Amino acid sequence: MDTPLSAYREIAPRRYRETSGLYYEDFEPGDTFEHRPGRTITDVDNIWMTLLTLNVQPVHFDAAYAAKTEWKKMLVDSTFTLALLTGMSVRTVSAKVVANLGWDKVKATHPVFAGDTLYAESTVLFKRESKSRPTQGIVTVSTRGVNQDGKEVMSFERTMLIYKRGQSPEAAANY
Repeated sequence: MDTPLSAYREIAPRRYRETSGLYYEDFEPGDTFEHRPGRTITDVDNIWMTLLTLNVQPVHFDAAYAAKTEWKKMLVDSTFTLALLTGMSVRTVSAKVVANLGWDKVKATHPVFAGDTLYAESTVLFKRESKSRPTQGIVTVSTRGVNQDGKEVMSFERTMLIYKRGQSPEAAANY
């Protein structure tokens, strides 16, 4: 099956450069993109996130404390889950981003633990041309993350300012 969404650009005969991301024109409301590969979360990921962000909630880094909670083990910091799912979507939905404009309707719908493997998918909800930037457009996607058992762990909407075709830094001949 052919698709107009190419992952490579020919820069010379039989020489190709990897590309990533969609231009504004490539987004169509209703299209869904499954982001791969998945990512298995480790205790180290979780502890680093708590250290980097100064999150002092012990359920994320104190195993003895966490053992006394209803979870019986450490929970993964939900801001790590949000960052990971966002990152998983970048190759497709925001590699050609000018700026993230916001995250909305973030919902942590199921606990995440070290050892869980997460997968993400994004559905295009809306797009419109920018009124103030004629070389760019605004795109909103809904992203959801699921664990290895298919259980949704988080969902959110993200709105981005995206380059139009031929207007990104990548469009430069020597990039």
